[in-house]
Formats: sequence, structure tokens, C-alpha cells
Amino acid sequence: MAAAAANLAGRPGVRVVVIGDPGTGKSSLVVAVATEQFPENVPKVMPHTRLPADYFPDRVPITIVDTSSSPEQKPKLIAECQAADAVVLTYACDRLSTLDRLSSYWLPELRRIQLKAPVIVVGCKLDLRDDQQNSLEQTMAPIMQSFREIETCIECSALRQIQVPEVFYYAQKAVLHPTAPLFDQEAQSLKPRCVRALKRIFILCDHDRDGALSDVELNDFQVRCFSAPLQPTEISGVKRVVQEKMPEGVNDSGLTLTGFLFLHALFIEKGRLETTWTVLRKFGYDNEIKLRDDFIPTSVKRAPDQTVELTNEVIDYLKGIFNMFDIDNDEALLPSELDDLFSTAPENPWTSDLYKDCAERNVLGGLSLEGFLSKWALMTLLDPANSFANLVYVGYSGDFNSAFTITRKRRVDRKKQQTQRNVFQCYVFGPKGAGKTALLQSFLGRQPSDALPTNSDRFAANTVEPSDGTRKTLVLREIPEGDVRSLLNNKESLAPCDVAVFVYDRYPFCRAIFLFIVLFSALCHIYAGNF
Repeated sequence: MAAAAANLAGRPGVRVVVIGDPGTGKSSLVVAVATEQFPENVPKVMPHTRLPADYFPDRVPITIVDTSSSPEQKPKLIAECQAADAVVLTYACDRLSTLDRLSSYWLPELRRIQLKAPVIVVGCKLDLRDDQQNSLEQTMAPIMQSFREIETCIECSALRQIQVPEVFYYAQKAVLHPTAPLFDQEAQSLKPRCVRALKRIFILCDHDRDGALSDVELNDFQVRCFSAPLQPTEISGVKRVVQEKMPEGVNDSGLTLTGFLFLHALFIEKGRLETTWTVLRKFGYDNEIKLRDDFIPTSVKRAPDQTVELTNEVIDYLKGIFNMFDIDNDEALLPSELDDLFSTAPENPWTSDLYKDCAERNVLGGLSLEGFLSKWALMTLLDPANSFANLVYVGYSGDFNSAFTITRKRRVDRKKQQTQRNVFQCYVFGPKGAGKTALLQSFLGRQPSDALPTNSDRFAANTVEPSDGTRKTLVLREIPEGDVRSLLNNKESLAPCDVAVFVYDRYPFCRAIFLFIVLFSALCHIYAGNF
């Protein structure tokens, strides 16, 4: 696969801050890259210097911020570092004391201020370096082992114009094509979130779903990402490299997922991070390896008494996904099968306390189809944007409007005494110890003792059959006693509530269940116009 620069023209620029001990060549480095010559007279601190967008192939301008190392300027230096996209940390090749100061002062100080930007360590005054000194790799290896935030190291000479532009090219590259989200330097392997994204991309490109990218599919992938086809000899060469290093990376059908992941790890190890980033960005990923906002809406406009529900199209899609991942055909998804289903998402969205204990499961922890759909209904009710994002992550190709429907306002439903909604929310009130959690557990066919402790809201979602024979999803939300006052004082907080259940400890548990069923059935009758 030929690498190509990512389309990053939309980025306003990269801000690079240069720091280091006095006399290490900071200002000379800045002047040399801007003027392409060694300065005769250098000011103590250079004013902000801008490299134009066409200076490097990514066509993103760079603003270089020089700094003073004097103690009285330390607050300003810290502020500049905290505003930086990348930091260039200098030492002088002819003064080993400045090299020692990287580990004894500068790098610990950057950690102390919780710097998030990548660090490029630069040995200036290469022309004065003693030939008897260790190589750059030998010198920097222990430092980089201790300080993983160092993106790369380089030596340069402003006087001789040796590798001066490269310093700022690597700084820009560290921002536009960062290593940290993709690769674990210590384990020397792709990070889990990167693997998940690349697995999704592989599946999307495997049009015939045979578990391998054929020559045609590989070429389509290449054209989509890099706008250039692969020649047959190039495809053969790619597969040969993979097969030599990892035989299972290629089979009779083409490049397997194992081989696809191996190739990207190889690109990163060889410093060609722009190749992997180009692929990720072409498929909509941002620097956190999540789908960008232009792919996934961050919010859904609706009135407080309107909710979002899954369409029949998506429900049918989810039923198909359920059957696909029910490997043992036991009509339930075991935790391992569910993890596999979400293996193309940044993480399994149902590992949080909110979703762990909210639906029916069998004795082995398997999730039935009804429980599976109930969890999706709950996620859509509470966080439609997150629900849609995860639909896309697991392969849904439709748009937001085909996936979801926004229900009519509840006050209109009540006025007309009918509704087309399929998901209803019941708030469960009662004093502590009255049996609210037990009620939710019983609704899911569990014992009260099965409830997991949680510091967040507790929900239970399941399908019910009102007297009219239709199937609905009912969501019970347990309202902690301490939250009741604030909830009742906020009118919008009550807007999503269709019906309320009040649990008293003097009622037998079965009577509380009966009361809840009666209330819900009455609600459905009212909406159906039966009263």
C-alpha cells in the first residue's frame, strides 16, 4: 500500500513550543528553519515564527514559539507548554550536562505540569559533537524507555543546515499522525482500540464476507484510501511480505484480518504512521479513534416529553446480528459472544454499571434476544447518539433517520388518548429499603439478592404484552430516595415519565408487582382510547 498524506487541510495549524536549557541553540534553530541560513545575531527569544502551509506535504501551517529558560519566565514557559500541540526539547550535543538535564529536570517537569502534547528531543549543535560519543540511539534509548511521552529524537546543526527542517516535520507529524493512540511502545503491539477500528474497516472492505481481502477488494481499499490503484505486482509483493513474516496472514482467498493488522503494525514500526492514520481518517475516525462528529451526531433535538425509538428496520438488523453472533445457537449471547459482537466498537458499551444488570439473562449470563433488544431500546432512550454510534460500529450502514424515530410529544398522545410509541418509562419511587430494587429484579426474573451494587441510576428493561396483544418495551427506573426532591422540582425531569409506581414496605412484594402491572395496563388502555 502506498502511503499518502492525510487530508488535513481543515486543521488551522500546529503550535510547536521550543524549550531547553540556556545556550542549547533554541533561537538559532528557529531562525535557521525560517530563513534557511545560520543567523549572525540571534535575539535571546525569537518572536512567534510561522511556517506556511506549503512548507511540508501535509499542508498545515506551523507556529513556532520560542521560550526563555530564565526562572522569572517559568510561569510563561509553563503556559506556553500547556497550549502547545507539540514540544521540542533541546540539548547541546557538545555539552553533556544539558543532556543529563533532560532526565533530571525537563522531562520530570513536563510530567509535573501534566503535559499532553508529544515531545521531540533535539540535539542541537551537531557540528560540535565529539565523534567519540555514543550514537544517538545508544544515548537516547534509556531516556526514551523511562519517558514514553518522547515521540522521537533527532540531532541537527543550524550552522551547517543539517536536519533543521526535519525537526519541525517530526513535530508536525507527531501531532497529525500521533503514535500514542495506535501503538503500545512497551508491548510493541497495536493498541486495542486501533485493532477494533481496523477490524471494522477490514469487515467493511470484505464485500463477499469470506474473511479475506481478495486482490479486487485490496485494490478497492487502496483506491478509496489513497486515490491510486495497486498494480498486480504490488499486490503480490504485499502478500509475499505478510506470508514470509506471518503465514496465517494470507490464505487462498487473499489477505486475512491477521495479515491486515500485521501490515499496519509494520507500517507503524517503520515510522509510516501517516499510512494507518490516512486509512482511519478515510473511514471517519478522529485522533481518539472514535467516529467523528460529522459521522455521528453528538445530540438529538427533541422536546423533553419526546423520546427516540428504534425503527423496525434496525430491529430486524439487530435480530440478524444476534443470530450471527449466537455461535452455539442456544438463543442467547454469552458474554464472550457479546464482546465479539462489539469487537469493532471502541469498547463494549454495556460494560458500565448502567447496562450490566438491566436486562434478562440466563443462568450462564447469556442475553436472550428480548434482553438484547431491550438493552438497545434502553440505550436509545437514554443516549440516542451513543446508540447510533454503536449501530454504525457493528456494521449498520443506514443513516440516523432510518435507524430511529422521534416519538410524538406525550402531551399530544394524552390529549388524543392514543400513541404509536413502543417504549414506555416507569419511575419507581419509595423509601430506602421499601423494595424498589427487588421490584426491578423481579421484573427481570431474578432474585433481589442478584442485584449488583451501583452508584449510578438503576434501570430494568424488558418486553411486556398489554391486554391488546401488542409487544412493548417497558423501562423501570429506580429513583433513589435522595433524588426525589430535585426530580420533583424540575418539570423537565418528569417529562419522560409515562407512569409512576410507589413502593411501600408494608405491601407484600407480590402486591407491589400487581400494582405495577395494573398501572401499566391502564396506561396502555388510555393511549389506545379504551377508557
